[in-house]
Amino acid sequence: MVVHDFKYDDLSRIAYNTLRKNQNSYKTCPSFHLINFDDLNRSHRCNPLDPEAMFDITDASESARSILLGLNRDWIRKEGDFFVRSAITLVTSLIWFLRKYKNGMYCTLPHVVELMQIKYKSLFPTLLSEPEIYAYMSSFEAAFESETMPQLEGQMATAKIALAQLSSPQLYWALSKSDFTLDINNPKQPKVLCLANNPQKQHIYGAVLSLFTTRVIKLINRKDQLPCSLVLDEFPTIYMNDIDSLIATARSNKVATCLGLQDFAQLKKQYGPEQASVIFNIVGNIISGQVLGETAKQLSERFGKIVQVKESISVNRNDTSFSRSGQLDYAIPPSKLASLSSGTVAGMVADDPDQPIDLKVFHCKILNDAKKLKSEAKAFSAIPINRQVTQQEIMDNYYQVKVDVKGIINDLAPDYSE
Repeated sequence: MVVHDFKYDDLSRIAYNTLRKNQNSYKTCPSFHLINFDDLNRSHRCNPLDPEAMFDITDASESARSILLGLNRDWIRKEGDFFVRSAITLVTSLIWFLRKYKNGMYCTLPHVVELMQIKYKSLFPTLLSEPEIYAYMSSFEAAFESETMPQLEGQMATAKIALAQLSSPQLYWALSKSDFTLDINNPKQPKVLCLANNPQKQHIYGAVLSLFTTRVIKLINRKDQLPCSLVLDEFPTIYMNDIDSLIATARSNKVATCLGLQDFAQLKKQYGPEQASVIFNIVGNIISGQVLGETAKQLSERFGKIVQVKESISVNRNDTSFSRSGQLDYAIPPSKLASLSSGTVAGMVADDPDQPIDLKVFHCKILNDAKKLKSEAKAFSAIPINRQVTQQEIMDNYYQVKVDVKGIINDLAPDYSE
């Protein structure tokens, strides 16, 4: 399981304690891992650009899109824009160069960020030493050699400014090495991974966690793996490449995807109307609490219409008459969805040919034992400390990344290195 915990540690504590409670139920008990940039003592370290999991340059391209579109949500609506495409192409080149250089020894996101800050006269000869990315870099090289600097500056700055937001010692520490791999449904090494976000830093953290989820999807959506689950709370706060393809295809590989959001309007704002509409229409199961406006109307239409029997009574001086008529009307009208009480939900479920469900649309109240849930939560153990990390170790790692990048430049472009 992968859990995106938007308000850490609401979901992470539940996942950790439930796993502990049921660890004897597994043939191979999953290990628990946490990525938390605010509390590095509890966080594990993981490199989402693990070279062993990047098989070709398309993996680098997907990762670049995930990072940049996660940092700049308005780019989602204008991916065909020249400067947006240039930024994605440049970051793809950086990632794939580091993947090929010394067999991926420095293929991490911190090294990508630092390499992006190198001056052009050193950067271009370094990148062009790798034949596989020459086609990606040829337009940049042509602009540099012809001294078309305004255009080149625009292309480079688009990516440089975006990636500069990730230049943080804490992020570098968590992302520069790996304690585990992201193949969470590997039968030999199953894992439960919690990704801790922070509402106050969601813009930066969301972009990095978007990269994690993109890489996880690539590795878990395969045959002959264990059944697994993606629980993505506050889904619009992260960007996932081709989430619609995951929902459409992963079910056959026993991957359950659960997207949590406050309102459909959030999805439209962050992903754009077209992508949001595709996601909304492709999901098979919907559970909704109180929603208003356009979201209530769309859900009501999706739940469909049924024959509603209406009775009327007419009274006059001589007699009283009763009439009954049936007409098609919404099974759950928008007004009902707009006035649902807390704990009351409406929804629709999908079924299989060999497991048909007669009542696919429902409107009910969830019955919880509040006292038992509260006592169970009180008994939860805190997520344990993974390692004691000192500020000195964090800063040493930060400067080591910079030294590594300078070493790459000295190795491949000694005539231009500074």
